[in-house]
Amino acid sequence: MEAKKPGKLAWIGRLRVPVLILLTAFALWAGARYGWPATDYVEMTLITVRFLVIGAIGWAITSLTDLAIKRRMASLDIDVADNFQARKSATRLDVMRRVIIVVGAIATLACALVVVPWARQLGVSLLASAGIVGIAVGLAARPVLSNLIAGIQIAFTQPIRIEDAVVVENEWGWIEEIDLFYVVIRIWDRRRLIVPLTYFIEKPFQNWTRKSGTIIGSVYWWLDYRAPVSKMRDKLQEILNTTDLWDGEVCNLQVSETDKMTIQVRALATASTSPRAWDLRCYIREQMINWLQAEHPEAFPRLRARAEVSDEPMNFAPPPKPSDIELGDQSLDGTENLPEDHPEPKA
Repeated sequence: MEAKKPGKLAWIGRLRVPVLILLTAFALWAGARYGWPATDYVEMTLITVRFLVIGAIGWAITSLTDLAIKRRMASLDIDVADNFQARKSATRLDVMRRVIIVVGAIATLACALVVVPWARQLGVSLLASAGIVGIAVGLAARPVLSNLIAGIQIAFTQPIRIEDAVVVENEWGWIEEIDLFYVVIRIWDRRRLIVPLTYFIEKPFQNWTRKSGTIIGSVYWWLDYRAPVSKMRDKLQEILNTTDLWDGEVCNLQVSETDKMTIQVRALATASTSPRAWDLRCYIREQMINWLQAEHPEAFPRLRARAEVSDEPMNFAPPPKPSDIELGDQSLDGTENLPEDHPEPKA
């Protein structure tokens, strides 16, 4: 996750709009006090002034809080190898920042409406008749509220964190963004998978970096029974020693399966992150295939057939040719010339 650190004078830009609102409120107050003090518009003007002042103060507090949290998030380095604590803090800060913005906006609007008499009466009337309407609104807003509550749960329980490697819906990627209502997963081929927050509370998924970024990568080969397994084990160690993708923890090679034609050889090796584990798996696979081709070509699978040759000649005789008597004699006019048609003369 790339977080751009706000500049030292970013607070000035954040206060631009609240200051303009305050200047507008001051101008209206001055007009009501000195411009039109004896008119019917004074009371409405003062109500507007109070509304604008409360709105500007709430806007400024919420905006400066958001800026402070963003500064803290930008100071976290999640690009290092051991970034577990940084990702944990970034996830919590990002979710809480969004919650604070929503809560601050709602609180500011509620406080500003209190100073408006007709709005205050409208609120009391709505609360008095909340019954069925409130139930209907609550049911309609249930998905929104459930996602909001799920976001708060994720912020504290943290089943996922920023830049966690996860498998969701048979798609492998990294947690790129945790919003108030959804999560953005960056798929390995640069697609983006948008998932509701409630998915990570209600359904199972795979988190490959829940406790640590270290992950075990596996490589499989299907080889002939004449494959030199012990030499392959030594070659695997040699291959791992030539790359910095390996973190030096796990190196293992075993025959994991057999069938009537081939054996399955599995190699295990660890890497500090899931992207490095993928590159390490590809590197091991390619180097081992090149070595087998050059040194042990007999290790690759092949089909075997056995043929037996005998020195004794085979007794083969053609089938007897059918006689005319057996088949009959078809005459040209379509009648058969059978033996019983020409009986032998009696003596």
